[in-house]
Amino acid sequence: MKFLPLDAPGILELAAGWIEKKENYQWLDFGGAGHRVTPMLLKILAQSKTHFLRVYTSERDDNPIGIVALNGVDRTSNTATFWGAAGDKSFRSRGYGTLAASRFMTIAFRDLGLYSVNTWVAEGNPSLKIIERAGFCFIGRQRQCHYIDGRPHDRLLFDLLASEHKEYEDDRWHRIEDRRNDVHRKGAMNFGRGAASSH
Repeated sequence: MKFLPLDAPGILELAAGWIEKKENYQWLDFGGAGHRVTPMLLKILAQSKTHFLRVYTSERDDNPIGIVALNGVDRTSNTATFWGAAGDKSFRSRGYGTLAASRFMTIAFRDLGLYSVNTWVAEGNPSLKIIERAGFCFIGRQRQCHYIDGRPHDRLLFDLLASEHKEYEDDRWHRIEDRRNDVHRKGAMNFGRGAASSH
């Protein structure tokens, strides 16, 4: 897995396209419904000292499949707020989001020198599992402050200290990925046999 800067028009357009999808933007907050996430906005954020954005790739190749970022990077208190979004649907539910979040936290603590990173997840967001697996601790709840389709949702608040962070183990992730591939292959074989026997 690689983390690539958002420094080329193609990557900026790709990442903005991911965030513009309702399945992603409904869980995020870019300052209200009136603010569109454009390649230009991402370029401005990527060049700002208070933001740190990267797209991540799969383990197989260098094609970007999602975005991870820090907002509100404060060099005085050494804190920031984490967010991310999946891009390529074919890589969802395969552990890439967890791996990216965990490795990105290593960069945040080791390379950027942060002490604490916080995040929030709107209730009902399936990404909650990623935050928990990446080691974030639940610290509270903001009630009915996040609106999706006109309905209020709570935001669940989390943080992670540099002293608590343990990068997601490569072998553990590879074992999960291998198991998923085996299940997928077996499912394909079973489907093939079932289809053949029905003729």
